[in-house]
Amino acid sequence: MTEIIKYLTNLLTEYLNKTGSDSKVIFDKPKDEKHGDLTTNIALVASKQLNKKPRDLANEIISNITFDEKFISKVEIAGPGFINFFVSDFYYREVLGEIIVSGNDFGKTKDNSGKKANLEWVSANPTKPLHAGHGRQIALGKAIANLLEWTGYQVTREYYYNDAGNQMQKLAESVYARYMQMIDRSFPFPEDGYQGEYIKNIAQLIYSQRKDSLKDSKDLEFFKTAGENFNFKVIRNTLNKLGINHDVFFNETELYKNGDIEKLLALFKEKEMSYENDGAVWLKMNQAEGFDKDKVIVKNTGEPTYRLPDMAYHINKLERGFDLIIDIFGSDHGDTYKEVLYGVRSAGYNTDKIHVIIHQMVTFKMGDESVKMSGRSDTSYYLDELINDIGVDATQFFFVMRGANTHLDFDIKLAKEHSEKNPVYYLQYAHARICGILRNAETNFPDILCADSEPALLTAPEEMRLLKTLADFPEEVQDATRTYEPHKIITYLNKVASDFHLFYHNNRVLDAENPKLSAARLKLCMATQQVLKNGFSIIGISAPERM
Repeated sequence: MTEIIKYLTNLLTEYLNKTGSDSKVIFDKPKDEKHGDLTTNIALVASKQLNKKPRDLANEIISNITFDEKFISKVEIAGPGFINFFVSDFYYREVLGEIIVSGNDFGKTKDNSGKKANLEWVSANPTKPLHAGHGRQIALGKAIANLLEWTGYQVTREYYYNDAGNQMQKLAESVYARYMQMIDRSFPFPEDGYQGEYIKNIAQLIYSQRKDSLKDSKDLEFFKTAGENFNFKVIRNTLNKLGINHDVFFNETELYKNGDIEKLLALFKEKEMSYENDGAVWLKMNQAEGFDKDKVIVKNTGEPTYRLPDMAYHINKLERGFDLIIDIFGSDHGDTYKEVLYGVRSAGYNTDKIHVIIHQMVTFKMGDESVKMSGRSDTSYYLDELINDIGVDATQFFFVMRGANTHLDFDIKLAKEHSEKNPVYYLQYAHARICGILRNAETNFPDILCADSEPALLTAPEEMRLLKTLADFPEEVQDATRTYEPHKIITYLNKVASDFHLFYHNNRVLDAENPKLSAARLKLCMATQQVLKNGFSIIGISAPERM
């Protein structure tokens, strides 16, 4: 459909320019297919500039333009001056061949070829394994990275973590306490320490290697490093299960080592954006941008607040030359990221390339009942456990199937079901069903499988509806990428599956008495299979051939 839009845009723009209008041509899809495949309000928009009645201008436009019948079969004027276009069946049948030839590349574009994108997500501090709630951000980032690559971006997948703050110190103290309890059971455990069984595992590992040689340690750096390494190994293993591999792991310490923090502080001072008060360093906040008071960026203890390294980190990313920088945060960052971007702008950097995605919380359910995620792993239900419970595909799919800005009810019971009630099963079953049809053709109807296909034989309403839906795939990918919303691909794939099942129910695919029609319908099945597979690869699930 993108090709048709470009074709019509060029024709209409060329004609309007001749009449003295520079109005931009924009197309929408009518909600009712009776009104065509595409509609534009250009006659209403340009009529004021040309001092003409909208319907008169619409008549003038379609009367003076010759439309290629291979693309457009009919043009109508509706309402106050909308122009409705009916795309020819010939065009849709041609798309069938394009899908088969393009294969795994159908739907990919070079719109962003040559551009570099940085996607930073997960970014959990290595103080504990990933809990189930992290899953939404993890799955969302995986799908968005895939979308970006499908439109030509060169994507750097990045993980940023704080290895220099209070949480890491608390980790060190917790590991040291569990280590000491192996030597002296009465050794006190910190009140706010990390309670998980994994802390005992880290301590046990240290003790097995070093025995009691570290019992008099004053410097807990060894215990912090041991905990960080252990937890990162667990975190990476979890991410690997979901098919996620980050290209860059960037830690906060680097910002101190390379001088980024000091340079930023000097820059704020030079621009008179910061000042000292009560021993702390404050950043001046602009009330016109919605901030009610100045913010501390360095405490009176000399320790930076989270804002300062986050500002320096984003400046670091900007200076690496990315064309697009995406951050994915949970809803608890809804206000704080605004302060960080304000600081980046205050330092003199343009933040237009930075796009922040905030996802809402997840409620886990078992059918109609909410599930309290605790009890099996001390106080956490870990993402590993969720994956083990429902599988990789269901985990990825359920976290992505709703828009990030909406609350997500994650039904674990439904995710386990092997029925069409389960949305991921429903889609994968459509793919597997087509694979079964093709196996049947290969075994029992080899002549049909090898016969020349005549797409012109596809005339049934269900066949044309399915063809039209398949043709929309490239545009759906572009739209989902434009808004960073992979759930739109799922919505589209549901329509593909629904249209296919209707086609299959009403039309016999393998019919020895009509081999040419059967060959055409087999090609339609193959094209549907390919589009489903390509869509699955974007949202990050497998395309099973048997279920």
